[in-house]
Amino acid sequence: MTISLTRRNMLALAGACALVGFTAMPARAEDASAFLKQFADRLIGVVNGPGDAASKRQQLQPIIDGDVDVVGIARFCLARAWSTATPAQQQTYVQLFHQVLLNNISGHLGEYKGVSYTIGGTQPQGDSVVVASVITRPNAPPANVSWVIGNANGAQKILDVIAEGTSLRIQQRADYTSYLHRHDNNVAALNAALQRQISGS
Repeated sequence: MTISLTRRNMLALAGACALVGFTAMPARAEDASAFLKQFADRLIGVVNGPGDAASKRQQLQPIIDGDVDVVGIARFCLARAWSTATPAQQQTYVQLFHQVLLNNISGHLGEYKGVSYTIGGTQPQGDSVVVASVITRPNAPPANVSWVIGNANGAQKILDVIAEGTSLRIQQRADYTSYLHRHDNNVAALNAALQRQISGS
């Protein structure tokens, strides 16, 4: 079974959905906007730059790993099943999730060639800050994307992405929860499905 990481290709630009719960300190609006600009500039530099898909995937990995709470994404999306999984299953799951995430992002890069963005206003959300943006790419209508930015494990990270009103982390958790429900909440089965998805990509 193939498990999609997103409903929209916007995840290719967004880079992640993430865990809001592991925040360490409140984020400030100006810091969040500056962080997003730096992240977006680096990401778009790869998207619009030279190189094939494999080389761009290599360039993307440190950006995603550094600026997105990937482990938090994985834990949130596994929901209650995280606590029932063995340590070995948890480790395998996080590794597979990371690979699937990068594959999904790099696999859609060609669709975002020529992309640009504008940053809008900010709004506090608990210990996080939501930063609005508009994503523009050739031959496609502008897309409204909001970024939830806060502190995870002492570092500023992207904690969630809301594409056209849809929280990608919540949708992914729903997809995984549905899959696990159909497979007796067996995390090993989910890991096997993720491995098949990676092998087939």
